[in-house]
Amino acid sequence: MDKSVDPKSGFCSETKTFHSLRPPVTLPPETTPLSAASYALSLQLTSPWPNPTALINSATGRHLSYSEFAKQTKTLAASLQNLTGLSKGDTAFILSPNSTQIPILYCSLLSLGIIISPANPASTEAEISRQIKLSKPLIAFAVSSTCHKLPTMRYRTILIDSPEFESMLSSSSRELCPPVEVSQSDIAAIMYSSGTTGQVKGVMLTHRNLIAIVGIFLAQRLERESPEVLLYTVPYFHVFGFFYSVKSVALSETVVVMERFDLRKMLRAVEEFRVTDVAVAPPVLVAMTKGDVRDGYDLRSLDKVGCGGAPLGKDVIRTFTTKFPGVLLCQGYGLTETTGSAFRAVGPEESLRWGSVGRLNANCEAKLVDPDAGVALPPGNQGELWIRGPLVMKGYIGNPKETSETLVGDGWLRTGDLCYIDEEGFLYVVDRLKELIKYKGYQVPPAELEQLLLSHLEIDDAAVIPYPDEEAGEVPMACVVRRPQSSLDEAQVVEFVAKQVAPYKKIRRVAFTSFIPKSPAGKILRKELRKIFSGPLSRL
Repeated sequence: MDKSVDPKSGFCSETKTFHSLRPPVTLPPETTPLSAASYALSLQLTSPWPNPTALINSATGRHLSYSEFAKQTKTLAASLQNLTGLSKGDTAFILSPNSTQIPILYCSLLSLGIIISPANPASTEAEISRQIKLSKPLIAFAVSSTCHKLPTMRYRTILIDSPEFESMLSSSSRELCPPVEVSQSDIAAIMYSSGTTGQVKGVMLTHRNLIAIVGIFLAQRLERESPEVLLYTVPYFHVFGFFYSVKSVALSETVVVMERFDLRKMLRAVEEFRVTDVAVAPPVLVAMTKGDVRDGYDLRSLDKVGCGGAPLGKDVIRTFTTKFPGVLLCQGYGLTETTGSAFRAVGPEESLRWGSVGRLNANCEAKLVDPDAGVALPPGNQGELWIRGPLVMKGYIGNPKETSETLVGDGWLRTGDLCYIDEEGFLYVVDRLKELIKYKGYQVPPAELEQLLLSHLEIDDAAVIPYPDEEAGEVPMACVVRRPQSSLDEAQVVEFVAKQVAPYKKIRRVAFTSFIPKSPAGKILRKELRKIFSGPLSRL
């Protein structure tokens, strides 16, 4: 490491840049033709375990081995080449809940150089129409319950839950076509950003992006006597589930797939399939800390819970570690624009840094930039997080203006998140810059107040939004979901927070609601709450 780089924080005093403290990861040369699927499948073949289980359907218990996975991937790719007219560079729109067929479909499409564009099956027809306008797909893959939302495609819509698709997976007589040469710089996926602060955007991720994230996870894998058994509660259409689907193939992980999330069914699956790792969004982790949810389940196989998507409060972490002693809670930080994970906690020691989302991934750089002055800041100072490295997206499809505002300088991605990095290289997320509440000139981070509210025994969920105020500009307003049978009132909520924060951060208004709208990654959709609670309320 350069002498000007602090070995403890990774900060370079000359360039004002943070470097990763992880050892550099060797990746395939960028000019080598290679799809993300081919890279993952080639790594799977080096697995120390003979033909491990690839996928388990949590509802039926049906297992699929990695040899069957590879065979079905090749057969499906041949079927698509022979039957659809698809060619490299075309886009496939996918509208489906989680299923064991999705990772096979992803690998098949990636191996053909087909761009994957997965969307939330709960999306409305209007939302889907906007997404399709961005990605311009020629074919769609859906299920019986979602296909009615789709327009007619040039190469039609194929139902994943149909006998036809089963035949495409298993027809051994299908004529194999010559391999498709895919460049690592080719677009692998168009992922839709959550749109929490504006209109939805299509994030272009390349095969190189996926290869880099897989290589980084592979380098950080700990030695094991048997494959990890993972249960995803995250959807495959989200970047978290998308990159995990490729990463799991490369690392020969056994994946338990749930079609729809249910906390009790998740815990039952952990017991039944001896799950070692669970990947969750913050709302699921918060639910795991409430009441006696784990009672009646044998969860001794569980080693680790990985969580990303939004910051976790120290009280939530403390409650989780009390309820699940011996289970490692590892947080991570990333965006759709960084192929999922840019910072993460690795191992027991790093996971003990409560409130942090871990250290910078290998092969990456970061900056903290003062939002007003535009200058890069040293450790311990809050600024907008900028990231550079092989995980950063190619840009937003059809949106050069947003692309040029987000990708700046020499490949730097502006995250829009207010953060700081401590003297040992750990990242702490304060809040979204655009979501800071401006109270009498003070900046109030909603996430800090939300974490406090979630620590209240009678609050199931909470969000904090700005409410217009003539005198203060904006005041923090709490939207609260009470626990069943709770009689908690506005004054009690205000008093609970006021005792723990500076006066300018106090909650000034409270509204009780039945649910908090969130994105699939667990991010609070504050604009939806602002629409609901924009009317007059009594001042508290």
